[in-house]
Amino acid sequence: MARKLFLAAYDVRCPQRLTKSVRVIKGYASGGQKSAYECWLTQAEQEELHLQMANVIDPRVDQFALLPLEPRKPLVTLGAAEEPADPDFFYFG
Repeated sequence: MARKLFLAAYDVRCPQRLTKSVRVIKGYASGGQKSAYECWLTQAEQEELHLQMANVIDPRVDQFALLPLEPRKPLVTLGAAEEPADPDFFYFG
């Protein structure tokens, strides 16, 4: 299956749900900062991430977005941002 680049972003208000949300997203992320993470996902992983986040957040007050990105476009950063660096390998377990 082909992987596509997504930006996973969240705004979670409750500290307990925030901790769980970060743990879920970091399980899929290849890089990121604060509440936005880059994720290379297959269709199945995209659906699983969405399902896991739906089980963590409270949709009345929290927000989660999984946005497709175009990896061939040049990266433009401002401030202290860093270019994403993929690790030498990915572990999915």
